[in-house]
Amino acid sequence: MSIKESDVDTLSAALKCTKVSPSGVSFAGKSLKLNSESDAKPVIEQINQCSFLEYLNLEGNTLGVDAAKSIAESLEKRPEFKRALWKDMFTGRMKTEIPKALEFLGAGLVKARARLTELDLSDNAFGPIGVEGLAALLRSPTCFALEELRLNNNGLGITGGKLLAGALTECYEQSKKEGKPLALRVFIAGRNRLENEGAIALAKVFKRIKTLEEVAMPQNGIYHIGITALSEAFAQNKSLKILNLNDNTFGEKGAEAIAKALVTLQDLKEINFGDCLLKTKGALLIAKGLKDGHKNLEELILESNEIKKEGGVALAAAMINKERLKSLMLDANQFGDKGVEDIREKLKEIGKLTALGSLEDNESEGESEEESQGCETQSEGDEEEDSEGHVEIEEIVDDAEENLSDKVTVQEFLSESTAQNLLLLGENREQLLLEEARTNRKIDVANFIIILMKVSSLSDNPKVGGLASKITETLYREIFMWAQKNDSISIVNNCLLVHLGLIKSEDRKFKPDWNLTGCLNSLKNVSTMNFVPESSRDALKVFMEREISRDGDNLPLKKEILAGLK
Repeated sequence: MSIKESDVDTLSAALKCTKVSPSGVSFAGKSLKLNSESDAKPVIEQINQCSFLEYLNLEGNTLGVDAAKSIAESLEKRPEFKRALWKDMFTGRMKTEIPKALEFLGAGLVKARARLTELDLSDNAFGPIGVEGLAALLRSPTCFALEELRLNNNGLGITGGKLLAGALTECYEQSKKEGKPLALRVFIAGRNRLENEGAIALAKVFKRIKTLEEVAMPQNGIYHIGITALSEAFAQNKSLKILNLNDNTFGEKGAEAIAKALVTLQDLKEINFGDCLLKTKGALLIAKGLKDGHKNLEELILESNEIKKEGGVALAAAMINKERLKSLMLDANQFGDKGVEDIREKLKEIGKLTALGSLEDNESEGESEEESQGCETQSEGDEEEDSEGHVEIEEIVDDAEENLSDKVTVQEFLSESTAQNLLLLGENREQLLLEEARTNRKIDVANFIIILMKVSSLSDNPKVGGLASKITETLYREIFMWAQKNDSISIVNNCLLVHLGLIKSEDRKFKPDWNLTGCLNSLKNVSTMNFVPESSRDALKVFMEREISRDGDNLPLKKEILAGLK
């Protein structure tokens, strides 16, 4: 049967109509406190008035259980719904409220027989218990067509990561039975403390899916074991274009695994392995993995990895056939002046010098600035021995955890806050410290800040500095988030200033007994991050400026903190 030309024109016109800008309702950034059904009426009215509801954006509001139930009921009549843009919508809510609210919203979409393509719940601190409320939705037919899942900064932890992996696995298997398996393209789950176990659980899901195009899992406390599992999974996702594993800990073993995967991932456009403790050997492995092909590569970020000249030059040489390269970020490594010169020369030779970013924070090719304090500086001839002999953080951790008889409790660590005791807390050290700081799910500010100081005091320790800094960042984020939700910013600010030695305590006997230089070093890293409340920035700026005017101790460090706060 033939199709008339007029019918083809009619069909084309209809298809064009379906591709107009998607319609929906947005209350983004309205700061609405939606507690009751009555509070939710403005949202419900807008939903009901929208002729074709493809998305609902509730970012930057706060949603209670009753309001969520009412909104869910209005969504029950919307089978066309595709995009749930629900980031940062539970500010100030109890963790027990969030799962119930998510259950209602999910049930509404399931009843509508909607098929989501995007689900964004980032910046909602619901933790593992929140995943329980989310799991029913993820397992349902509503998520069988899901393409983008964004769960950044949710505090999932290992338990939440495993629950999420289980729900996604079931979603994949059930959708496969319907003849069209889950084809997730985007997976975002940064700042979630997934650690090795959570990463391994999710890697199993990624191996099944095979359709990922973008993965971002920065700042998750993942070591080489988890990185290896993820690398093997990424190798099965040949269409991967964006890969961000910033601020995890690769070491040589992790670098070897990811380099092997890179060989098969020829569609990559953006790679971010910054602050992953690659070191020179890791950099050489990455360079080898990128050397052939990768003609679509546009951005490579490998900053703050303790890479020396040999690794830097190898990375530069590997860019020779990257015609689309726009940005090569190698700052805060240990190339030395000669290394920088050689890297620039190599990039100039292959026509890629314009892609090179700033190298202002380049260190000497010997030891890092932190390590050089109290240690002898090695000559260039000893470089290879240093690269071989320096024990990676994850290897120290592995050794400590293998000797279970030597493990310490949190109380023992707090009594004697040494680098060795931090390692001997075991793999779940971050979670254990958080649980101690949040006794019975409540926060005693003074107790929390003391724990924060004890950990951050080790941030300038050559052995565990990176590990301590990562845990410190998590603790800072947690206390600031809690303070904002509980109108306690002024209390937290005052306590921080006292324990950082910037103001005197009302208790005249109090005197910080921890390494304040380490604490300030951690604060320097945190000062540039966007989770620091404005009032906290202002308070810290005032007292940092006062300290600088007095020409006190740690003057360069305090100036760096002040610059970060601005």
